[in-house]
Amino acid sequence: MKFSKPIYIIGHRNPDTDSICSAIGYANLKRALGENVVPARAGKINAETKFVLEKFGVAAPKLITDLHPRVRDVMLDSAIVVQPDDTLRELGKVMRRHEVKSVPVIDENTVLAGIVSVTDLAKRYFDELEMQDLSEAGVELTALVRVLDGTVVQGGSLNRKVTGKVRIAAGSTSTIQQVIEPGDVVLVGDRGSTLLECIAQNIACLVVTGAAQVGPEILAEAASRGIAVISAPHDTYTCARLINQCIPVSMIMQKKVITFKPSDLVNDTREIIADNHHRTFPVVENGKLVGLIARDQLIVTNREKIILVDHNERSQAVEGIEEAQIIEIIDHHRLGGLQTGEPIFIRHEPVGSTGTIVANMHWHRGVELPADIAGLLLAAIVSDTVLFKSPTATAYDRETAEKLAAIAGLDMQEFGLALLKAGSGIGDMQAGEIVHNDLKEFQIGEYRMAIAQISVMDTAEVLAVKADLLTAMDAMLLKENYDMALLMITDIIQEGTQLIYAGQPTALIAEAFGGRGQDSMVYLPGVMSRKKQVIPPMVEAARNF
Repeated sequence: MKFSKPIYIIGHRNPDTDSICSAIGYANLKRALGENVVPARAGKINAETKFVLEKFGVAAPKLITDLHPRVRDVMLDSAIVVQPDDTLRELGKVMRRHEVKSVPVIDENTVLAGIVSVTDLAKRYFDELEMQDLSEAGVELTALVRVLDGTVVQGGSLNRKVTGKVRIAAGSTSTIQQVIEPGDVVLVGDRGSTLLECIAQNIACLVVTGAAQVGPEILAEAASRGIAVISAPHDTYTCARLINQCIPVSMIMQKKVITFKPSDLVNDTREIIADNHHRTFPVVENGKLVGLIARDQLIVTNREKIILVDHNERSQAVEGIEEAQIIEIIDHHRLGGLQTGEPIFIRHEPVGSTGTIVANMHWHRGVELPADIAGLLLAAIVSDTVLFKSPTATAYDRETAEKLAAIAGLDMQEFGLALLKAGSGIGDMQAGEIVHNDLKEFQIGEYRMAIAQISVMDTAEVLAVKADLLTAMDAMLLKENYDMALLMITDIIQEGTQLIYAGQPTALIAEAFGGRGQDSMVYLPGVMSRKKQVIPPMVEAARNF
């Protein structure tokens, strides 16, 4: 079965376990329904998610850093090519057969040597005033045989280059003796005495036109002098026209070529292509031709088809989402204002985890869940609900998790504690990594905010590097142009959060949580959920500003 371009299922930037596992789980469902989908991720996998993937032996989803279309996404096949030694007649046949107006020129190792177009051919013939001097072009006698559709009746040395001119033996014996010189290529019809007279001038090659028979004495004389004899089926006039087409492509091709790499952004190529008259441009990698990009292809690009899981806000989506075609959203967060060009399928439920939604979609559609996928979706639920301690957790989440644990053959409590422990320490994370952990962007009132969260068994380890965290947050504000940056350090055991903040307005923190705390940090007892316990009071506070 031939599949079309795959659809990517992808979670938010700085992905958490729910984002990764739900993408993999939903891909399992879509593939079972016959769709060509690929799970993807928009960032680095954290320690907790790494633990989960390794436990169930599942590979990490494909990393996609942006969805901006690149040259590789629109480039055409490069099967239509010629080589530098091919003749102009062979080039013309390729252009007519494939109805193309330009052709890349490659060597035997597929290294790009140049490009040749109909315009280059036209210029050649417009500049042509007389029979081609083949010596200037470095033409070998073998090229004459190909161009004239000829047959070699006397070999001579066909691999040698032509050093003389092309002549037509149509005059008297005295004229032949005066005009024809050693090394010339001579075209002649069925004229026995003229053939011998031409050979006597020690020419390089005798072309007998009209498929005329060549007598044995003439062939013997030619052989004694090392002169090649070619029999051509065409008349003398036609042969004279064709012989000009034995010039190698290398003589007229453009050697300075505008090229692109497969990884180049399509948007970066548009202006360059607009400023040049060519219709196609070679795409090269390590010097080798790998494809072509056509001017027409840039008018309407084939956009990536995307299914979003565990988010629906532009600020949280992978870079370049506006250039992709969103076809579905599976999520459990607030609606964040993403716009689509047409109606799409949305499954949006007020539950504690996207994993809950994905698991039940399997059951609703009668698709069996394998043990490893059930384990991943269980991990998604346990992680996002902090083993059902978060206020976002619902009875539906717990009921779903129990069914998944049975399929995966796991003790839910034991597995949940192991998972939370795996993601609870900071290990060798640097301050910059901590303040970006599970980071999500939000537009709250007039303010653009970044809110990260890290869940730990003991907050002391993180608070020990608080000064470094604030420095990293200040750098983030400057680089990303946020108004405020917040870091939730959530204590799983004590069920509370130390909220560190940087930027302005700090009065928003006081309005939302009843005080600013001390030293850019406020303790929020009982707060476990960013979605349900941090964002809503801040949105409400922003309305009062």
